[in-house]
Amino acid sequence: MRIAVFKENLSVEPRVSGSVDTVKRLTGLGGEVVVASGAGLASGVSDAEYEAAGASIAADNLAAGAGAEIVLAVRRPAAADLGKVAPGALVIAIADPYGNEAALAEIAATGASLFAMELMPRITRAQVMDVLSSQANLAGYRAVID
Repeated sequence: MRIAVFKENLSVEPRVSGSVDTVKRLTGLGGEVVVASGAGLASGVSDAEYEAAGASIAADNLAAGAGAEIVLAVRRPAAADLGKVAPGALVIAIADPYGNEAALAEIAATGASLFAMELMPRITRAQVMDVLSSQANLAGYRAVID
């Protein structure tokens, strides 16, 4: 299974959707992980660290997504970046779906399925996938450190 980690628009999003540990786990399970060049730089992770964890580095999001069955992104990627994904690919990101119907329609036209992580139920069993609570906790820890 080919899994792509996309680079975010750094002017609005410094986070990365895949950590080095995540890459190790996914490759350990037999996945092929492709990271867009520079995806982790704003989070302090170099391309060399991703390569050491078992990922390959692609020139950009379009190249990383080529043939990918799963795309990981922090924020909803542009439909143009999904032009080469495998048919029926899963895109997992914070999608901000309300009021962005045109962008969602463009993604749907690529044949990919978008999972809006902010719409996960905020229940105990789903807490490990709750991006809203986890990011609020991280922001609190970061505020204490700063």
